[in-house]
Amino acid sequence: MRKSLVTASALAVTVLALSSLLPLKFAFAGDQLTITAGGGALQASQRKALFQPFSKATGIKITEDEYNFEVDKIRAMVETKTVSWDVVDINQSAAIKLCDSGILEPLDWKKLGLDQAKFLGDSRYECGVPTHVSATVVAYDKDKLPNGPKAVADLFDLEKFPGKRGLYKDPYTNLEWALIADGVSKKDVYNVLRTSEGVERALKKLDTIKKDVIWWTSGAQPPQLLADGQVVMTSAWNGRIYDAVKNSGKHFEIMWDAQIATFNLWAIPKGTPHRDEAYKFIGFAASPHSQAEMTRFIAYGTGNTEAAKLIDPTILADLPTAPEHAVQAIDFDVLFWIENGDQLRQRFTAWLAK
Repeated sequence: MRKSLVTASALAVTVLALSSLLPLKFAFAGDQLTITAGGGALQASQRKALFQPFSKATGIKITEDEYNFEVDKIRAMVETKTVSWDVVDINQSAAIKLCDSGILEPLDWKKLGLDQAKFLGDSRYECGVPTHVSATVVAYDKDKLPNGPKAVADLFDLEKFPGKRGLYKDPYTNLEWALIADGVSKKDVYNVLRTSEGVERALKKLDTIKKDVIWWTSGAQPPQLLADGQVVMTSAWNGRIYDAVKNSGKHFEIMWDAQIATFNLWAIPKGTPHRDEAYKFIGFAASPHSQAEMTRFIAYGTGNTEAAKLIDPTILADLPTAPEHAVQAIDFDVLFWIENGDQLRQRFTAWLAK
């Protein structure tokens, strides 16, 4: 049984430290927050590690909502001045886009009581605080493939690994993996993808397995596809696979080669009536102890680099940020997808329809 290094006493120290930086007033009946995240295993872990301890420490009631990271809903709330989400869990590209367009609140790091230099990312994320690192990986069932894939090229090898594959119905990750399987080095992937010839090369490689692909659109689907035996391997979010192993007893395995790791951020939609409470929550949730506590419940890395020192080594081994996994990752280029995402999705949709 794993034992976290984040003890109750450590968490208490965190609360006391935060209280000195962000004075916590006595909570009144009206003190509340609506926090919106992506649901599933991730939100369940956030509830245990962050939401419940924060409410207990401050008396501020948290109401949860869920979304599929659709930024249009956040934009509509702000533009119509009907903001009902006080804090949102948001991905990198959305954080940059919505910040640039004035939809998110620029954050005062001093008021948060946090040191921006201790977090992933840079000034591009002035409207968000990095919270957790997740990865898109290749996963398989060890009971059915005892000698499973060792490299992303195996995803495209129907002779060595016959059977259906599960892939996310989006060009993101699929284009990168196709080029690497076709011989492009990880460091050159985005340079190649910036050319029309590179995009066509990636789609041509995907053509070799297209008839054997089952496309998925939600994070809950890949573990189910594996469990049902519909696919021999699938792309997946590493936290979903970890959850299936830990909580459902599945014998799934992650192949870390060419993992694409990204991080999410806590952000505040502009116009929230609970701005002060939102600041308090983010300051609490982004502390090293709180982020390390999250790793006890889901296998996601931490956005606060100081948190890594507090993670049990046996837990660290399952995270995308573990040194042995991080060295296999593609250096994700968020600006590439911001600049080219719409065009590539149109091209990908046209390819799917052929």
